[in-house]
Amino acid sequence: MHRPTFADYKTINKKIPQVSYASTAPELSDNTRYDFFSRVVPPDSYQAQAMMDIVTAMEWNYVSTLASEGNYGESGVEAFVQISRETGGVCIAQSLKIPREPRPGEFDKIIRRLLETSNARAVIMFANEDDIRRVLDAAKRNNQTGHFLWVGSDSWGSKISPVIGQEKVAEGAITILPKRASVDAFDRYFRSRSLSNNRRNVWFAEFWEENFNCKLGMHGKRPGSLKKCTGLEKVGRDSSYEQEGKVQFVMDAVYAMAHALHRMHRELCFGYPGLCPRMASIDGKELLSYIRAVNFNGSAGTPVVFNENGDAPGRYDIFQYQRTNRSTAEYKVIGSWTNKLHLKLEAMRWKTGDPSLPPSVCSIPCRAGERKKVVKGVPCCWHCERCEGYHYQASEFTCELCPYEMRPDVNRTGCVPIPIIKLEWHSPWAIVPVFISMLGIIATSFVIVTFVRHNDTPIVRASGREMSYVLLTGIFLCYAITFLMIATPDVGVCSFRRIFLGLGMCFSYAALLTKTNRIHRIFEQGKKSVTAPRFISPASQLVITFSLISVQLLGVFVWFAVDPPHTVVDYGEQRTQDPMSARGVLKCDISDLSLICSLGYSILLMVTCTVYAIKTRGVPETFNEAKPIGFTMYTTCIIWLAFIPIFFGTSQSAERMYIQTTTLTISLSLSASVSLGMLYMPKVYIILFHPEQNVPKRKRSFKAIVTAAAMSGKLSQKGDRPNGEVKTELCESMETNSDFIN
Repeated sequence: MHRPTFADYKTINKKIPQVSYASTAPELSDNTRYDFFSRVVPPDSYQAQAMMDIVTAMEWNYVSTLASEGNYGESGVEAFVQISRETGGVCIAQSLKIPREPRPGEFDKIIRRLLETSNARAVIMFANEDDIRRVLDAAKRNNQTGHFLWVGSDSWGSKISPVIGQEKVAEGAITILPKRASVDAFDRYFRSRSLSNNRRNVWFAEFWEENFNCKLGMHGKRPGSLKKCTGLEKVGRDSSYEQEGKVQFVMDAVYAMAHALHRMHRELCFGYPGLCPRMASIDGKELLSYIRAVNFNGSAGTPVVFNENGDAPGRYDIFQYQRTNRSTAEYKVIGSWTNKLHLKLEAMRWKTGDPSLPPSVCSIPCRAGERKKVVKGVPCCWHCERCEGYHYQASEFTCELCPYEMRPDVNRTGCVPIPIIKLEWHSPWAIVPVFISMLGIIATSFVIVTFVRHNDTPIVRASGREMSYVLLTGIFLCYAITFLMIATPDVGVCSFRRIFLGLGMCFSYAALLTKTNRIHRIFEQGKKSVTAPRFISPASQLVITFSLISVQLLGVFVWFAVDPPHTVVDYGEQRTQDPMSARGVLKCDISDLSLICSLGYSILLMVTCTVYAIKTRGVPETFNEAKPIGFTMYTTCIIWLAFIPIFFGTSQSAERMYIQTTTLTISLSLSASVSLGMLYMPKVYIILFHPEQNVPKRKRSFKAIVTAAAMSGKLSQKGDRPNGEVKTELCESMETNSDFIN
């Protein structure tokens, strides 16, 4: 396609307005340099914008450009590149130039260069027909049929010559062409032209010889032609004829000048026939203003107007070169562009037969939950990085950390609340302690019922009824606390946990401490005198026991005042590396330190009771349960010594809630079971299965009892022991009379 050069316009007097029908160079839109220049065809900058819109609609973001050396090709590519920079979203992989005089192998080299960025399949071409044909031929030679996605400018348009013999490699090419229409009146006029009626056109004779392949007389322009022109030949009948595509624009350019002169004459020479004096010395600027103001329907029925730069509006038809069957191919209109793209994607066809759009991208889109790490200097190329840990994809390029109480969703595109869990009743961690607790409660209830039914029997009385019921209450509470520890935490449950967690042990060990202290004081007093020690009556023992218990309750009430009970969700306990496994633990706001402090007083009572059990280990066997209490305390200490490392050793475990709750409840139940089994099961056994042993013995005074105990102690020190019958009688007599000791 011929394009007038800038030199052509520089030599023209700037005071003479010009209207072009074919010049499309973008530089001619520069109103500071070519202010008297107008054109009825759109500049290539519009064409470049239309091609950019096509690329965007095809979802391509990585393309190469190919231009023929010269103003048309280089300016078109420059306009396209400039638009890509301004709009963003499309990157230029390579920008290659075809030399004016290409050397052998130049086009093969161009194809190899394009293949260096093979992901950039789309190639934007501003090239002349011959260069287009040779590029397609080189792609065919290099076995790249179907790889490249050609996007051609109006120099390709809907022409057949560039694709003859290259149908397969050109298949799918998208081309652009200024919207145009065939002018029927011109066809009728031109077909009627002959040598006789068109003598004013000095080039018509040369056209005649070329068109009909003949020679006009001795001075013909086609030497060597054997056929002589008759002059009777007819255009369109004796030769092929197709209207040249720029006829519409030539006519519009002429009419634009005519409309401008007509309006000028009407305004400056109104009613004056011919050229009036006012128009005889018209200034070029004034004429330019009339040209720029024209607005009429052109030969194709479309408006002819000019903008402030003298450019016509951009109107383009968009074609795709499609093969209709195995042997034929043709250009199909698939859309248009008039300041906005209208593209029929469903009408497009590709070599693969796949209806989906072929890709021309540097990097495939990142999946959900992945951020783009852009390659420096190439914004269309990136690496995809997975948002790890508790991070989610906040934007296309960033990952952010979810709030502490949330975790990423499955796609890592947002955050969702971390599931909240608690110890469920059906969990194995709960079933085992609940089962043990229920057995313990049944056994304790059975013992209490047995003692109540045989409340006045010697064994029940000898064991200290009041203290026994206090101790059994503590044992019952130790079993019952299991249900509070497993129940769903709320303010009520948390309050009861604080109260009863240490209360059961406090009841038990306060009662046992009072008992062992009483035994110790009795025998220590017996070594000195026969006077009974103070505060050994049942009432005194109860006062002492409940005084010890009140300390525990006082501490709990202070705890209530300082830190009211409430629930919390601990998201750190099961915050695993895998967010999908993370859980929030619903729990009472009781720290490990608070728990130990709550149990600390009971443990202190237990240790003190153990000390007294050791001190009273030398008293006669079965006297007021001194020996069973001792064994109970030794076993209990072992249980709690085992509990402490298990409880604190699992503080970092993901199963911490389950292990610690289960360990605590089972330790409490085992402590209660030891007390129940060693202190009360033998008595219940005698009451139920050997009632003959549950009979009163002869009563003795306190003096006789203490004297006998002292004698027993002295005999033990000497290694002489009374026979078993005497010893048993002594002990049982003392137990029976314990209720009467003051």
